[in-house]
Amino acid sequence: MQNKGHKKLQQVMIESQRIHPSVDMEAAPPPTSPLVPQGSSVSEKGSPLHHQHQPPVTSTVSRATVTEPATNTATTRKTARSCLCKCLCWTISLILLILVIIAAIAGILYLVFQPKIPKYSVDSLRISDLRLNYDMTLYAKFDVKITANNPNKKIGIYYEKGGKLSVWYTDTLLCAGTIPKFYQGHRNITKLDVSLSGQRQYGSTLMSALQEQQQTGRIPLDLKVSAPIAVKLGRLKLKKVKILGDCLLVVDSLTTNSLISIKASNCKFRLKL
Repeated sequence: MQNKGHKKLQQVMIESQRIHPSVDMEAAPPPTSPLVPQGSSVSEKGSPLHHQHQPPVTSTVSRATVTEPATNTATTRKTARSCLCKCLCWTISLILLILVIIAAIAGILYLVFQPKIPKYSVDSLRISDLRLNYDMTLYAKFDVKITANNPNKKIGIYYEKGGKLSVWYTDTLLCAGTIPKFYQGHRNITKLDVSLSGQRQYGSTLMSALQEQQQTGRIPLDLKVSAPIAVKLGRLKLKKVKILGDCLLVVDSLTTNSLISIKASNCKFRLKL
């Protein structure tokens, strides 16, 4: 009886397994598709699914937002530099063009008029008065004859007001006078009589030095010229310039009311614009 009951129980269990198969809890679950692609990492604060669905456009938009002002600034700087370079180039080119035009005009004028500096010479020097006053000042009065020669064929010279002629001894001014105002034409020679006078302090010391120098028979004097002139080219009168001259003279005596012999004369003249 026990064997029959045991056999029935086994049949019931076999039939129940056929109808309801048992599930093995330790068996591996069926394979499914991975939620996270291979090579991706799981964040500690979020799930892999959250990171997978983050739109990549965010980083691109942020980059564009950050880099756009820098690009605009760089473009503005390049434009400003380009404008500055263009302005400098135009300015330099304009200056060079003006200089070329001036040089061309000057060259044409030089070839047409062939300008030459006037020549001057000291013909004679006479001392009208040279004395020591009671107040120990030295009074001197000289009469100088000068020849002005204009060698230019097509240039006239206007000697304007304000020309001066002076006589110096060892950097001490003895006397001075005014050059008269006149016009000197083409290839003209003009003789001028200029009267010079002056009064200087510490006359006793200066007179003693002149007397000692006179004993040697060679007294150095410096005659300086400063004359404002205006040059006439054809019918065109140019602006004023200055003729500056320096004549180193050596005379034999300073005797008053007598013609003094000029033993040596070295004159240099130049134009000052």
